[in-house]
Amino acid sequence: MADQHAAPASRSGSSAVPALRWEDLPEGPVIVLLDQRRLPVDETELICTDVPALIEAIRGLAVRGAPLLGIAGAYGLALAAVRGFDVEEAAERLAHARPTAVNLAYGVRRALAAHRVALRSGAGPEKAAEAALAEARALHREDAEASADMAAHGLTLLQELLPGGGYRILTHCNTGSLVSGGEGTAFAVARAAHRAGELRRLWVDETRPLLQGARLTAYEAGRAGMPYTLLTDSAAGSLFSAGEVDAVLIGADRIAADGSVANKVGSYPLAVLARYHHVPFVVVAPTTTVDLGTQEGAAIEVEQRPGHEVTELPTTADATGTTASVPVAPVGAQAYNPAFDVTPPELVTAIVTENGVLSPVTEAGLAELCDRSRSGNGMMSI
Repeated sequence: MADQHAAPASRSGSSAVPALRWEDLPEGPVIVLLDQRRLPVDETELICTDVPALIEAIRGLAVRGAPLLGIAGAYGLALAAVRGFDVEEAAERLAHARPTAVNLAYGVRRALAAHRVALRSGAGPEKAAEAALAEARALHREDAEASADMAAHGLTLLQELLPGGGYRILTHCNTGSLVSGGEGTAFAVARAAHRAGELRRLWVDETRPLLQGARLTAYEAGRAGMPYTLLTDSAAGSLFSAGEVDAVLIGADRIAADGSVANKVGSYPLAVLARYHHVPFVVVAPTTTVDLGTQEGAAIEVEQRPGHEVTELPTTADATGTTASVPVAPVGAQAYNPAFDVTPPELVTAIVTENGVLSPVTEAGLAELCDRSRSGNGMMSI
């Protein structure tokens, strides 16, 4: 049975509450999540003591964002191992908790590979569990380092594309420290521009239907002291036509081998608008988000979310993550609610990774960029 409960978030000075952490308690290890469903009103942590609880948190979007899902998957596998649960079953269930974000399965596979290698070398269950946990912690560190590298590469790219400075950046969904072991992906680039004194305005799409922009990106931008303005998704076109957008920066949940980018639904229309208005459209993602086994965008499985997310407006979640809601459509109305859309590579100006920048986006270039990240990474079948 899933064991998941909420606790008030702890603080250390002015530091932000971490999105995810491993904690060893007297009664056993747990994974502690900042419950993103309750932001920005409440900063509450969710404590997961087993894999079913973590899966529930992943599916319910208490924890989300491609890089962070990879970290969560690795720690989840380690949690199963340390607590003596069936590791192979846990891996299978975790890897398929959400279908589109490739990082989730990647993180699970890395920790599982470390666990299997330890067992094959003659280690007992305890040492194998320690190996899985060490791999999860390594992935966590690597993601933080990748975030810093992407921010640096992305800022350099902006300086090359827009030499005048004073950037007005439009972003979609949430790509900051809430989705990463570090400061994020696209948001980290915008934050680097802010630190350099070059961010004139961060335009934040509210991001329907779950408002990750309004609830989460605005929350992070405000905490960082960044100049930002929130807009409805449908208002983006008027910003472009008024010449108020210098660049679009988004993250990614999966990048296919041909450079097609799956990201939060609403990203593809921004790419079309950007192309028409001659505005750079830049994707910022670690190489762990690149899936060279998926050949093209059409092959990416797009998660379909429940219709009530469109037909009802949720209020703040309670301690269990349950929300009350207000109907915004007639009872029985059918809703089309894909979680993601796919942007073809020809609409992407550049892909920024920890290994550098790819522009133009080509299949050969993407494979080369990822090449040195693919050795010894535990990418194997579950």
